[in-house]
Amino acid sequence: MSDQTEAIKAYLLDLQDRICAALEAEDGRARFVEDAWERPGGGGGRTRVIGEGALIEKGGVNFSHVYGDNLPPSASAHRPELAGRGFQAMGVSLVIHPENPHVPTSHANVRLFSAEKEGAEPVWWFGGGFDLTPYYAHEEDCVHWHQVARDACAPFGADVYPRFKAWCDRYFYIKHRSEPRGIGGLFFDDFNEWDFDTSFAFMRAIGDAYLAAYLPIVERRKNTPFTEAQREFQAFRRGRYVEFNLVWDRGTLFGLQSGGRTESILMSLPPQVRWGYDWKPEPGSEEARLTEYFLQDRDWLADA
Repeated sequence: MSDQTEAIKAYLLDLQDRICAALEAEDGRARFVEDAWERPGGGGGRTRVIGEGALIEKGGVNFSHVYGDNLPPSASAHRPELAGRGFQAMGVSLVIHPENPHVPTSHANVRLFSAEKEGAEPVWWFGGGFDLTPYYAHEEDCVHWHQVARDACAPFGADVYPRFKAWCDRYFYIKHRSEPRGIGGLFFDDFNEWDFDTSFAFMRAIGDAYLAAYLPIVERRKNTPFTEAQREFQAFRRGRYVEFNLVWDRGTLFGLQSGGRTESILMSLPPQVRWGYDWKPEPGSEEARLTEYFLQDRDWLADA
C-alpha cells in the first residue's frame, strides 16, 4: 500500500473509534461489540454492532478494507473499461436505528476505491455522505442536519453542497414507491475531479461532520414519550428502508458481489419492521405529514 492509502486507512480506523465512543456515551447503557473478520479473497474488517440500549435499538459502525483480482459488476457497471482490473476498497459505513420513533434513523459512509492493473496507473475515486430518515420529523432538525452538511462542504466551493445535496435526493429515492427514503443530506460517488489530497480532505470533512449533524437531534428527541401506535408507524416506515437497501443500494450489491461478509453488509437492516398490503397512514394525520411535507424535494436552508 502507498503512504496515501495507509493514511486513509489510519483515518478510517480512528473515525470508527470516535463515532463508536460518542454513540456509546449518548446511549448511556449499551456498548459496541466488535467482530474482526477476514475475507477469503483478500482483506477484512472490523464490524461493530450495538443494540438493546437506552437509545439505540440496533446499530452498526463498520470498517472494511477488501481487495481482489476482479472488480465486481456493481463497481464496473458505470465504467465498463475497468472490468477485469484488480481492486481495493476501504471505508467506514454506519447505520443507527433508535428505538424511539421521534429519533431519526441515520446513515453515513466514507470510502476510497481503487481499480488497478499492471503497467497502468491506478484509477481511484472517493465516495460517501450522510442522510437522515425521520419518522416523526421536525423542521428544526432538518435545517440543522443540512446546515452541518453545507458547512462541511463550504471550504471546497459554494457549488459542492447544492450539487451533492441534489445527488443525495436522487440516489436515496425508492423508485418503485415514488418517494424519498428520508430528508437527504449529502451523497457523492465515483468522485475524482480534484487531486488526491483535496479529495481525501473532503472525505475527512464529511466523516467528521456526522456526529455534529446527528447528536444534537438525538439529544433533542430521545426523551420524547412515544406510543405503541407510533412504534407501529415506525415499523412500517422501516419497511421502506429495507426495500431501498435490498433493491437499490449500490453498496449492498457491491458487498454481496465481492464476496463480502453477509452479516456485516446486512447489519444496516432494522430489527423490527412491518409490511401491510396497500398500507397508508390516516389522511391528515401526523404520520401522513411525513410524506406529504417532509419527504419532498425541498431546500431546507432557503430561509436559514
